[in-house]
This record gives sequence, structure tokens and C-alpha cells, in this order.
Amino acid sequence: MEPSLDQKIEAILFYKSSPVKLTELVKILAVTPEACVEALMVLSSRLTSGATRLVLTDTDATLTTSPELSDVIEQLRKDEQKRDIGKAGAETLAIILYRGPISRGEIDRIRGVNSGYILRNLSVRGLVERGSNPKKVEYQITPLLLQHLGVTDRQSLPGFDVIMNQLEAYQRSKDVLEQENMLQ
Repeated sequence: MEPSLDQKIEAILFYKSSPVKLTELVKILAVTPEACVEALMVLSSRLTSGATRLVLTDTDATLTTSPELSDVIEQLRKDEQKRDIGKAGAETLAIILYRGPISRGEIDRIRGVNSGYILRNLSVRGLVERGSNPKKVEYQITPLLLQHLGVTDRQSLPGFDVIMNQLEAYQRSKDVLEQENMLQ
């Protein structure tokens, strides 16, 4: 049985775990804006009795937790902040430190796994934030992260120039390989 349009939208919003432009939903799903808005209303109505809610603005849609569960989420947030960020968190921070601002998709591609949970965790801790580019959601470091690392800017990180040169050389060699593969 084919999933309904509201189910498809819910899946997209869940996967993205960040606001999605309504125009992007229309494009992804190849539907009219009216059909998209109608499906969003169905989704919103369907979610009113569950743990998640649909948040709609004039331009974006996203999923959030129910206000009734704010105490549970707040306790979870506090517990998460007490824990070490772990290997995945450190890996993601390093990517943002040296490659940022960078999109979640690029982070996922580099890490080879979905980074939504890690990015949310790092954002809640105030270590990364979404950039100000209105056309593309990108993550960047925060002054709090630099403060934790004991530096005033990312160029002051140990070995920053060496690592950046190696990343650039790697990217150039990767680009050459991709061009050669396209020619074959």
C-alpha cells in the first residue's frame, strides 16, 4: 500500500530533523503547493494526540516534541549535557572545526552515517550552531567551543595550517579522480 502524502512529509521531516522549506517539500514530492498544504494540515491534525507536533511557518515545516512532554525532554537534555560527547561527537566537531561552515549532508557523507542526533546534541551544548545562510543550513563552531578549546579562533588550533593543507590536497586529488571517472 502506497504511503499517504502526509506520511511521506512526516518521514521527510523526521529524517531531516530540521526545518524544511515548503517549496522543497513540493519539489521533492512532485505535488502542487495546495496538495502539500492540505497534507500538512492532515499531518498536524494526526499528530495532536501524540508525542510530536508539526510546527509550520509561512515558509517552513518541522517536527518538535509535544509541549506536554517538555519536562521529560528537559531532564533528558540535562542528562545528555552531563555525559562525554563521545567519539562520534568529537569526530563531528573536528569536521565542523576544520571544514565548517558545512551542511549536515556533507557531514553525513564524510562520517558515513546520519549525524542528526550528534548535531542536535552538540547544538544543545552550545558547541555548534546553524549558520546564517538562508539558502542552505550549515553548521559552524561557536565562541563557546573555542573557549572550551582555549583558543581565540580556529586558526590557533594546533596544526591547523598543516591539516588544512592536507584536506585541500586530498580534495584536489579526489576532484581529479572524479573527473577521470567522468571521462571514462
